[in-house]
Amino acid sequence: MAYLKEYDNKLKLVVNKMSGVMSVSIGIMVGAGSVNETPKNNGISHFLEHMSFKGTKTLSAFELSEAFDMIGASSNAYTSKENTCYYVKSTMQTAERAFELLSDLFLNSSYADEEIEKEKGVVLEEINMCEDTPEEVCLDNLSLAFFGDEGLGRTILGPAENVKSFDKKAIEEYRKDYYNADNIVISFSGNIEENEAERLVEKYFLPFVATNVSKPFFNTEKVNLAQDIRKYKDIEQNHLAFAFEGIKYYGKYHDELTLLNTIVGSGMSSRLFQRIREDLGLCYTIYSYPSGYRDVGSFVIYTGLNPDQTKEAYTAVLEVLKELKEKGITQNEFEKAKAQAISSFVFGQESTSSQMLLYARYLLMQGKLFDFEEKINKFESIKLEDVNELIRWFDFDKFSLSLVGRNVADLKLQ
Repeated sequence: MAYLKEYDNKLKLVVNKMSGVMSVSIGIMVGAGSVNETPKNNGISHFLEHMSFKGTKTLSAFELSEAFDMIGASSNAYTSKENTCYYVKSTMQTAERAFELLSDLFLNSSYADEEIEKEKGVVLEEINMCEDTPEEVCLDNLSLAFFGDEGLGRTILGPAENVKSFDKKAIEEYRKDYYNADNIVISFSGNIEENEAERLVEKYFLPFVATNVSKPFFNTEKVNLAQDIRKYKDIEQNHLAFAFEGIKYYGKYHDELTLLNTIVGSGMSSRLFQRIREDLGLCYTIYSYPSGYRDVGSFVIYTGLNPDQTKEAYTAVLEVLKELKEKGITQNEFEKAKAQAISSFVFGQESTSSQMLLYARYLLMQGKLFDFEEKINKFESIKLEDVNELIRWFDFDKFSLSLVGRNVADLKLQ
């Protein structure tokens, strides 16, 4: 069982000791992402993440990067719709220095004006890169269609005009709203003792973190089923994606949906892969995935197609789901999916990075400690009828749609 400590200022620390490894992964996760942004500052979470690596009050951007390299540590960060995480992986011998540097970039970034202007160019090129990736365009538009133009429907990168407007004041105001002890989880996973992790947090982080009361989380109460967004792009393929109402993060049927997703569209033996690619030869890529958020969830299916075969593939996908709804899943499919789910969690136990992220997100989202044994036992206890009960809950006749390609505007799919 992992170790959990909550300090008086509401900062949370979770330590998952893994004695059989020689590394330590450390993350600082904040409950701040694009979900809480406004039309004016959409993209600020991601831009702040970038700027945190551009120098602190004592180290330039190069000196900070060099300091991580000097101890052989690997540092990075990501921004999602509901959280931002800054993390580092180091050897057990250099964990203290790694956490000192991670805390410095998180707490003491200088946000120099000249660095802000340079980083705007970097992020604008990242936006351009995504715009040149039709799959990303398709899935971003699907979020907009499904969630609407606020909250979870906003893109993580934000629009270019917003990025161009960001300045030090905007960054610091956003930090004041969300980068506070009550909205932060520090997660250690690897070969480190609980008391050592506590010592590091209390030396390098706890005395310096802001203690403002963070703004409340944006609540997503509804989704927009039957929305259809199409975008012209001069490309060879059409990119098609569906979004169905899913399960919120660790809500009822969360684990059953993991199994169902494996059966429907995760892997080469899944129904969608076998029907759409292997039997009909309509695509190279097709997959499904569930996304669970605090209040709602989605279940997404994506494929890239020859434009002349888009309607056929659209119909075939819905036929697969209709058959699933009418007949349920087989015992063989169920046993296979359960074995894959359990092995995936067991394999994850061997990665300090994946464990660090798992424990951090669960604590941030659920407010309690993730229990690995309980999770495995839950998967073991799921029965075939439980997954079929979830299938009966799904309404596959209602969905949002995204389509990207040359001649998609007037393409009739039904």
